[in-house]
Amino acid sequence: MLPETVDVVVIGAGNAAMCAALAAREHGASVLVLERAPEAERGGNTRFTAGAIRCVYDGVDDLKALMPDLTNEEIANTDFGTYTAEKFHDDMGRVTEYRANPDLVELLVDRSRPTLRWMRAKGVRFAPIWGRQAFKVDGRFKFWGGLTVEAWGGGPGLVEALFAAAAREGIAVAYEARAVSLVAGDDGVTGVRVRQGGRTREVRAKSVVIAAGGFEANSEMRTRYLGPGWDLAKVRGSRFNTGDGIRMALDVGAMPYGNWSGCHAVGWDRNAPEFGDLAVGDGFQKHSYPFSIMLNANGERFVDEGADFRNYTYAKYGRVILNQPNQFAWQIFDRKTRHLLRDEYRIRQVTKVQADTLEDLVRKLDDVDPVRALRTILAYNAAVRTDIPFDPNVKDGRCTEGLLVPKSNWANTIDEPPFEAYAVTCGITFTFGGLKVDGEGRVIDTEGQPIPGLFAAGELVGGLFYFNYPGGTGLMSGAVFGKIAGTGAGRRAAGTG
Repeated sequence: MLPETVDVVVIGAGNAAMCAALAAREHGASVLVLERAPEAERGGNTRFTAGAIRCVYDGVDDLKALMPDLTNEEIANTDFGTYTAEKFHDDMGRVTEYRANPDLVELLVDRSRPTLRWMRAKGVRFAPIWGRQAFKVDGRFKFWGGLTVEAWGGGPGLVEALFAAAAREGIAVAYEARAVSLVAGDDGVTGVRVRQGGRTREVRAKSVVIAAGGFEANSEMRTRYLGPGWDLAKVRGSRFNTGDGIRMALDVGAMPYGNWSGCHAVGWDRNAPEFGDLAVGDGFQKHSYPFSIMLNANGERFVDEGADFRNYTYAKYGRVILNQPNQFAWQIFDRKTRHLLRDEYRIRQVTKVQADTLEDLVRKLDDVDPVRALRTILAYNAAVRTDIPFDPNVKDGRCTEGLLVPKSNWANTIDEPPFEAYAVTCGITFTFGGLKVDGEGRVIDTEGQPIPGLFAAGELVGGLFYFNYPGGTGLMSGAVFGKIAGTGAGRRAAGTG
């Protein structure tokens, strides 16, 4: 049964929501988490991620504080490098074309390290991303792209750790409990209307935190805000992120904010299901494209696959693929780069063809003009600067010359069989538009004032991401702003904030 009254209600049950619940509980608040999904599907989009978390670290000592089980041998065999606050700021500015709200970025960057240490104290474990973010060169691993840390067990492991912490701390979770609207008046937000088991009732609260994700699973909202064709995108994650949290906040006067026409969207298996599959998780993504060339239905290249590390391009290339004829592309590799392919290329549910000649390969590419495809591959091969050494750990400058669509790094000729190709379409992860919040996680109204009692965190915080996204920033921002919002909600409930 839902309680009639509680100190803090948290709407949502992913990483941001659970961090908010844990932070509110630290201030003595009684906390109720409303999870729209059944228990078997709990955890929101967090459950579908690979668990990468972008954070500031100045050296191995910072990493050991998060991962104390790192061995001396592992440290000796690895170049972890550093990821400074300055570099994090630079990456956020560069990939968002300097539109990201600087105050939000400063909070994200400055609190990334202490927030992960706080999560570690709550029982969340972390590990280096050996398999996806480090290549072995001359017998030593080298991390690249500013992304070194992941949650132990990926997204599912993170969800389990956060729920275990919530259970230890006496936080109540209601499943199949859909928040439908906020209870609000002259004194601000004082509760939530919840539909559970076919009945709707009110839960009164001193503070409410909305952390219910974006509108990526709502095809009508995608088309309205992102534009024509977005109803055709696959949804990478939860089927429950339909924009309810954003809508109910707007209904009580919240300020819409951020890049409402933008989203995080990636290359995703062409034949993946409409929504995320928990059994496969993140496995439908196909992120080794910097070592490939991508061909559309016309048999033509359409994007610089090697423009930057995949961490800084993958979240915008889904949109590029969606804009191609019939909304798909093929990624093509040869023997030279097969060993660099990420694990997701080896799952059973993969759309793949293989051949020993390029002529045979292009004939196997479904829905592609084979004559143009072969012509494109041969022209690309002739344009590769093979005199420049190939190095997957750095932007190596191994490029093409004379092509209308260049490849700036990691250009290898495609001429050694066996040849492999993987079909991808657009998979949307989350939407960038949402609500305006201040530095305490309070939701701001259209008059520019905080709405008393209302806080927000996670995907529905607008103003952080525009056009693009540095890999691993979603979980980090969810945790940072979840903790901020939960702290504010808990203090308000306790009468100290």
